[in-house]
Amino acid sequence: MAAMTTVPSYAPSIWVRMCHALPRLDFGMQMRDNLFVPDSWEYQQTLLVLSSLSAIALIVSLLVVLSFLIHYCCCHRGDRSEGSEEEEEDEDGSTGHGYGGKKGRGICCVTWVAVAAVTLCCVAIGIGFYGNSEANDGMYQLTSSLLTANYTLASIDLLISDTITGLQLSVSGPLASMEELFSGSKPFLVSTRNCRRLSENVVNLLSSISLARSTVEAGLLGNDSGGVSGASITPLTPVPPSVAPTVVPASNLLPNPFSPGWAANTLMVNEDYRWLSYVLLLLLDLIVCLFILLGLAKQARWLLILMTVLAWLCLFLSWGSLGLETATVAALSDFCSDPNSFVLNSTQFNMGTSSDVLDYYLTCGRRMNSPFQQLLTQSQRALSNIHSHLSSLDRNALPQFPKAEKSLREVQQILNSTEGNFHQLVALLNCRGLNKDYIDSLKGLCYDGMEGLLYLSLYSFLSALAFTAILCALPGAWRSFPSESEDYDDSDSESEDPFTSHQDSKRFLQWQPWL
Repeated sequence: MAAMTTVPSYAPSIWVRMCHALPRLDFGMQMRDNLFVPDSWEYQQTLLVLSSLSAIALIVSLLVVLSFLIHYCCCHRGDRSEGSEEEEEDEDGSTGHGYGGKKGRGICCVTWVAVAAVTLCCVAIGIGFYGNSEANDGMYQLTSSLLTANYTLASIDLLISDTITGLQLSVSGPLASMEELFSGSKPFLVSTRNCRRLSENVVNLLSSISLARSTVEAGLLGNDSGGVSGASITPLTPVPPSVAPTVVPASNLLPNPFSPGWAANTLMVNEDYRWLSYVLLLLLDLIVCLFILLGLAKQARWLLILMTVLAWLCLFLSWGSLGLETATVAALSDFCSDPNSFVLNSTQFNMGTSSDVLDYYLTCGRRMNSPFQQLLTQSQRALSNIHSHLSSLDRNALPQFPKAEKSLREVQQILNSTEGNFHQLVALLNCRGLNKDYIDSLKGLCYDGMEGLLYLSLYSFLSALAFTAILCALPGAWRSFPSESEDYDDSDSESEDPFTSHQDSKRFLQWQPWL
């Protein structure tokens, strides 16, 4: 784990370390390493084995529910014929509809079990809403950091393009005109040619600076010098990351090299669907729980039967989401335990960028030298020499060649804009900005995202247990409720008996001594 200490201001959380320490087994029940290698079939087997634990738990839940259904369907059928006489005696000695004794106690027990299970489900739903919000916050921080990094990379490419375009424009335009004007004076001609040679040298040096520039940006960056009108180049004005140019490849496949803009757009779309799916699942669980309580309160058999069917659906969805969350948590913990090693060793990241450049921006140590330091130093010296030659020509050549003033002023204007862009480029190429975006993305994914997934896993587990208890209790509850025909017969018999009210009133009068 030595690579973990190379990431400043980031350390794996205790949850990441605990989940990363879980044993990993393949289909042959052999131990495997927990290194994050998503393209490896052996690693994918370990994730499938972890997710299959929820399938085993689902089978156990089905067996438990099935045993209770057999108990209600078979055992109670025999108890009903044997205890018919006891129920008649209980009905004679009790008030109301005649539900007293053992039957009343059974109804009360089943009802309270169902209420307790619904309460547990409501607690799980609250945990699920919190976990879904935490996971969404983590993904939002991740995508925001990726968009900021993409904006920085796009700004670097635009600055390099503007600098190269301006220098090429100066070489092909005013410097060529000055060479024609100074053709009769060798010292001035030598200075002009030195400016041209230094400009071409700076163009070659800046062209070698590359941070995995995408080919689809070529049209946006304006590499064609023929499309630039005028001799002045204005410094680049940065735009916020929300409206910054996002590098999106034409195909839906993973771009080569890796693009943070493509990753941010893909994650945002997937996160929207994930967040909405969990919200709908949580709302479905909440609606089922509320209507179960309503059915128990109103003793509505048809409503509880309908909710029993929906509870089956919720049970399958809970165990299925738990399996998906278990595999995701395991894979995320493996990545977050050592993210630098995966980024440095992954071909999707270093196909367009050298490992030295990646290591510089990922670690950003104080003692590390920038891989572009030599190129930037040589370019700075070349620009300074160009400025010296132009100053010499301004002092000595213009009194003798006044026609060269326009071309000289154009070259100076281009050089000033180029130096402004160059200073911005030096600041953007420093590792602090991109390293901060990298650290922020890791914190969003490995802190908030990991915590949110763990809460969602707890929600899925508790809701699965709650719906298992609900499915075990509801059949006994709605089978014990009086049917509509029984209610109708009781009310009809009381209304048809003309002596009931008369006998009750006579007893009341006899009980009062003063009447």
